Amino acid sequence: MGRNLKFEIFRYNPLTPDIQPCMRTYRLEEHPSMTLFIALNMIRERQDASLQFDFCCRAGICGSCGMVINGRPGLACHTQTCDLPNHIALHPLPVFKLLGDLCVDTGVWFRNMGTKIESWIHTAKAFEPSVPEERMDNALANHIFELDRCIECGCCVGACGTARMREDFIGATAINRLARFHIDPRDNRSPADFYDIIGDDTGIFGCMGLLACDNVCPKNLPLQDQLGIMRRMVTIESVRGIIPAFIRNKLQGCGCKQKC
Repeated sequence: MGRNLKFEIFRYNPLTPDIQPCMRTYRLEEHPSMTLFIALNMIRERQDASLQFDFCCRAGICGSCGMVINGRPGLACHTQTCDLPNHIALHPLPVFKLLGDLCVDTGVWFRNMGTKIESWIHTAKAFEPSVPEERMDNALANHIFELDRCIECGCCVGACGTARMREDFIGATAINRLARFHIDPRDNRSPADFYDIIGDDTGIFGCMGLLACDNVCPKNLPLQDQLGIMRRMVTIESVRGIIPAFIRNKLQGCGCKQKC
């Protein structure tokens, strides 16, 4: 027989604002290899069919089941109950719009963020469907792929102190996304173009350096490294008229594809 787990789950439906938010208690017997995803489904199937939470892939790929688990953002499908104490408290991710209980709307936030940072390849080349794809060095392609592994679960945003205080902060996931285009040789944007997007306190200079984003990322993306690289790039760009070009080029030293 497994442990008797006590779940305290945040409950609130914005469609019934007359009912105040509360924490509701559920108890469940633990089974081998039980994840929070399995536990929540058992609670919904056996105890409370009204419980709302998101899921899709159950394999840590879709990012739908992001939530705050005992005060720490994470994925329910990646979290085994054996790694948690008997008392488990679950809350929805902050920052995002609450849809109900543990469900939040990450889609609108990420879509707006992608539009704000212009998350696409900028090139003056006309598309030619008959022309072979541009070849790329394998090491660079792997580096770009590493930054492209973000599943947009929202855990880094929910853990971010700045994002909790201001709605216009783009967060680590957007800065990581821009870093991906910064090293892509197909993107023709200059450091000045990137500076215009993130060179203020809604972007890279709004980061307080707490690095909770890097600590909670379920895919272990190198968010800390990218924050440092992009901060250095926009800082050098901000003093372009003061520091000689040869010094800027030496300081850049981050694999930038443009001449700085």
